[in-house]
Amino acid sequence: MNFPYLWLDLLLPLVAALDFNYHHQEGMEAFLKTVAQNYSSITHLHSIGKSVKGRNLWVLVVGRFPKEHRIGIPEFKYVANMHGDETVGRELLLHLIDYLVTSDGKDPDITNLINSTRIHIMPSMNPDGFEAVKKPDCYYSIGRENYNRYDLNRNFPDAFEYNNVSRQPETLAVMKWLKTETFVLSANLHGGALVASYPFDNGVQATGALSSRSLTPDDDVFQYLAHTYASRNPNMKKGDECKNKMNFPNGVTNGYSWYPLQGGMQDYNYIWAQCFEITLELSCCKYPREEKLPSFWNNNKASLIEYIKQVHLGVKGQVFDQNGNPLPNVIVEVQDRKHICPYRTNKYGEYYLLLLPGSYIINVTVPGHDPHLTKVIIPEKSQNFSALKKDILLPFQGQLDSIPVSNPSCPMIPLYMNSPSHSPATKPSLFLFLVTLLHIFFK
Repeated sequence: MNFPYLWLDLLLPLVAALDFNYHHQEGMEAFLKTVAQNYSSITHLHSIGKSVKGRNLWVLVVGRFPKEHRIGIPEFKYVANMHGDETVGRELLLHLIDYLVTSDGKDPDITNLINSTRIHIMPSMNPDGFEAVKKPDCYYSIGRENYNRYDLNRNFPDAFEYNNVSRQPETLAVMKWLKTETFVLSANLHGGALVASYPFDNGVQATGALSSRSLTPDDDVFQYLAHTYASRNPNMKKGDECKNKMNFPNGVTNGYSWYPLQGGMQDYNYIWAQCFEITLELSCCKYPREEKLPSFWNNNKASLIEYIKQVHLGVKGQVFDQNGNPLPNVIVEVQDRKHICPYRTNKYGEYYLLLLPGSYIINVTVPGHDPHLTKVIIPEKSQNFSALKKDILLPFQGQLDSIPVSNPSCPMIPLYMNSPSHSPATKPSLFLFLVTLLHIFFK
């Protein structure tokens, strides 16, 4: 018996059971504040900014070290309710919070997840839109946009064409937030369909647009991530549950193949924030009746948990000089899957690369020095809630302040517009072939 956790259960006041109703801003804030107070050792509640009408954009962090980044602990996030009339994701994230904090110390999987991950949860990115919905509808309501009537999922900088729209307070708050954390994996939750959609949402010829798709250099990982979520949702994996919508084999689609989208958040995350993000469409009806919320939770609970675990895919580590000083702003990329905006180490010299099992060559690039190549083999079985750890020691001396950091991030312009070539992982992999077979025989 785990006596420390038993005493904790006895001492902590219990959070009242979260009901399956829609929680407006006041009720949502009350719940989040109660959780943060009663589980202060594993949660941290903060606002990343305000909506047009001044409502807080709340984020609850769940983890063993909730208030600050710890080296080697990856950052994960869920964001919901970008469209105020798409409501299921908002409620699912509140129930996910409740499940995580009440399972700590009781469920070994959840406890290990909390020990090894900082999980950032934003139930509503568009609280003004949610509050504006007066007559819920399955297809469209006034509250889809923010108070200024902007679609927040068309409001980010775009890597394929100029997106000359007025950046909204909610969008700017998220962009600033992405700069403050080393996010590795993410998902944004929507409604109106039942599918896991992966980047790119927009595209050019170099990314495969002429073939009605737009693929990233990490397409194999993105397809795996989308399958991970969809395959555990009994309705999503059918692919045809929304009778008036198109069919999605195994509940998965490439975003551009579905329909091109300019200024979307998932492409922005991947290109400018070094964060792999997919879009989860969770309900055929955007704003379903409250009595259906328990079934949505039952159908998505396993997927939500399993998807968080994928933040531990691949390899992670720090880059040091010969004296053991961590080196920030160093380019760390895998050969043959370079990003249009190169992935770099953070201020602690950390890197995180989401990779499937296999052999890879990591290319570390520091201005003024030859590239440093390191071979890594990602094992078939992941390491107990941890990516493979591989620190890299460079054979030269370079203090933290000696590495050029004048413009560490790429300009927020259409980077692909003038790109002559691109190397998406377009070849069918054995992994995806096997995934397809498994879905055929066991769906």
